[in-house]
Amino acid sequence: MTIGHGHSQGHGHGHGHSHGHGHGQGHSPGHSGPDYVVDVDEHSFREVVVDGSQRRLVLVDFWAEWCPPCRALTPTLERLAAEYAGRFLLAKVEVDDNMRLAGHYKLRGFPTVMLFRRGEVVAHFAGNRPLHVVRELLEQHIGESPS
Repeated sequence: MTIGHGHSQGHGHGHGHSHGHGHGQGHSPGHSGPDYVVDVDEHSFREVVVDGSQRRLVLVDFWAEWCPPCRALTPTLERLAAEYAGRFLLAKVEVDDNMRLAGHYKLRGFPTVMLFRRGEVVAHFAGNRPLHVVRELLEQHIGESPS
């Protein structure tokens, strides 16, 4: 056994709570998605979104299964996340399971998308939007963030 080879493994293991983080259990590994799209709940929201936005923009997608505009918007957001390849993080919040978060941000309709930077909401919109509109919104803020 060689020691010192484990640098790429070992995160997400041994914490006892790595379920729900999309590390590919129960489905093919390629499906768990890249590291710029994550599912967030009210337990991980502060760490992933509020604290995470200190380092890079975090775009939060509040969505619901029963909401057709949500299902229409999500692929748009995922496509932009892939296009920007990690310059922002897409955090998806399923509102039925996280009503307290929806209540905290006083969300009235879905989908609602919020852009966080340094722990603050710097932009938001509700409803489905075409790709170029969302991209313009991101550009306004990505351009300013010192990388």
